[in-house]
Amino acid sequence: MKKLVSIVTIAALAVGLTACGGASDSASTGSASGESSGLKEITLVLDYVPNTNHTGLYVAQDKGYFEDEGLKVNIIEPGDNNTSAALVAAGKGDFGVSYQEDVTYALAGEEPMPIKAIAAVIQHNTSGFVSLADSGIKSPKDFEGKTYAGWQSPSEEAVINAVMTAAGADPDKLTIVGADGNGLSQLGNGVDLLWEFKGWAITKAEMEGMKFNYMPLNELDERLDYYTPVIISNNDMIEGDPETVQHFMNAVKKGYEFAIDNPDESAEILHNYTPDYDLDFLKTSQKYLSAEYAKDAESWGVMKDSVWDNYTSFMKENGLIEKDIPAADQYTNEFVK
Repeated sequence: MKKLVSIVTIAALAVGLTACGGASDSASTGSASGESSGLKEITLVLDYVPNTNHTGLYVAQDKGYFEDEGLKVNIIEPGDNNTSAALVAAGKGDFGVSYQEDVTYALAGEEPMPIKAIAAVIQHNTSGFVSLADSGIKSPKDFEGKTYAGWQSPSEEAVINAVMTAAGADPDKLTIVGADGNGLSQLGNGVDLLWEFKGWAITKAEMEGMKFNYMPLNELDERLDYYTPVIISNNDMIEGDPETVQHFMNAVKKGYEFAIDNPDESAEILHNYTPDYDLDFLKTSQKYLSAEYAKDAESWGVMKDSVWDNYTSFMKENGLIEKDIPAADQYTNEFVK
């Protein structure tokens, strides 16, 4: 459910987009034009293709919550070789769905990108390592001598090294190869381990009869319990037009609160926008995520300094960034309280 691009690519995209224009060729899911309807037109850039991470956004669209706040929201996909962080930083989108990691990367560069997280979509990291149930791989200690397939990014390797080392295993004894794009079907076909999201790929495969050992990241190292995904905006919008940001977040929060209370109906709404997905799968995925959106938080969207500080510290410790970034520079709860 995550489209991963290196920070070098993100920075290059931001520069290129500032000079060149257009954000994406994806179709909008808005309705009548903002000008003719009297609504303020804004653009929201997804992180990837629509999925149950985004259900609250589509509920807000479908039930008219955005219109109630005076907004016409165009929901677009980032397109190939683009990221929501780069597009929002370059002013090609007013809001975006991104990840804590990408926000930190964006702010840690030589030329920090002007973005900030304004809500956590899910309170805890719902991803983890997965192996076949009969593989005997039940902890990072068992990764030795096995083959892992992934996207081969520095942050991915840092996570693997950290959890294996903490378990007393030698990371050099794990073979890392590039994933072939076939998801969990790779397991048992030359691949022993993957990193996947519980509420999406794993849920789908389990419904198809596959059985797994699942090792949640947030149980392997508390620093890995970071926010993924988050909603972001650019500093010009946050500082220059906070009223619009507040109206947008009022509708988004209402959409996610509806999804928390009504998972089946929310899945049906998402299915209207994504008819190629099996509805039973969406309902099963939604039931899981609806319980995770605001889990143990005072309300949906609220974030904590400790979560940002923990993962920022992990990134610096593992050489992914060169400097600490204060939590206050990375996120605000101003619009979700």
